[in-house]
Amino acid sequence: MLVLRHVQLRPRRLPAFPPRHGQSPANRRYFIQNLCDGFLDLAIALPIPPSLPPYSTTIILTTILARFALLPVSIWGKQRAWRMEEQAIPELERMKPIVSKQVLEEMKSKGIHGDKTYLQEVHKKRSIEVLSNLRKNLFKKYKCRPLPTILVPPLTQLPVFILGTIMLGRLSLDPTPFDSESFLTLSTLAHPDPTMTLPIILGVATMANVESSNWVMNAAERERERQIEEQNAKILAAGGKPQIRPRALIKSGLRVLSIGRIIIAAVAPGSVTLFWLTSATFGLIQTWIIDWLDIRRRRRNAAARIQTVSAPPRPALRTRPKLSRSQEVKRS
Repeated sequence: MLVLRHVQLRPRRLPAFPPRHGQSPANRRYFIQNLCDGFLDLAIALPIPPSLPPYSTTIILTTILARFALLPVSIWGKQRAWRMEEQAIPELERMKPIVSKQVLEEMKSKGIHGDKTYLQEVHKKRSIEVLSNLRKNLFKKYKCRPLPTILVPPLTQLPVFILGTIMLGRLSLDPTPFDSESFLTLSTLAHPDPTMTLPIILGVATMANVESSNWVMNAAERERERQIEEQNAKILAAGGKPQIRPRALIKSGLRVLSIGRIIIAAVAPGSVTLFWLTSATFGLIQTWIIDWLDIRRRRRNAAARIQTVSAPPRPALRTRPKLSRSQEVKRS
């Protein structure tokens, strides 16, 4: 107690000349402390029923509200992916034979000669260059460049995740009011889960978030995915470069992350584990709904294309020739 009193009575030293660019370490420390104080004040001010633990309930509610606030960014990213799939990629596929023919005519006009293998290599190289530039222009035209589409949604969630983790980790340090509250299998919010129940559920929720897109696929879509994987495996075995699939790379990274989160949550304070678990559960529901809507959209578009192809052409309507007044008199 004497040591704590001595620490509290020590004057806080602020830098005499804070740096001009960015915040000083003291300002950053006070910002986190203000977040901690604001969270405790919010837990007391909220009209939470007495039967519910105030701090745990506040963690869950603030996490859900923060994820709802970031939901438009996820929808923005999904809409960009839809424009890429429905507009940019189909237009690029339609242009492939036209580009191939134009490159061939250009080679003939420039008088490029050689054996068949050499001409095929030159034609392939030039076609790839033209198609690459065309793909960039199409992605720019339809505002669906892959890199922002993939990176922006998770990067916008990263500051909230980091700030929430730091804030709750600091609030779990002794002395803390979290010691007086238990929740589910947590004896206190300031200590790790002794039963490892919540860390395991967190890992399962993260893994389910990765695999949720497979739940809404039909047999044909699963077969298509399997064929793409087999084709990439054959290309890799032949020494070639397989097709890069960003979505598959992200899934592989998240599978590793799901195991790592179990290990970290096993030693993290219960408040941090509860925050991660709430965010992962919200993300799982969000991903499942968006993937379900995406699958329905694809099936609806595929059915519309099949109906358009199979529908017989309508016969042209015969228009009755317009008669002059004299011809109408004779006809009558």
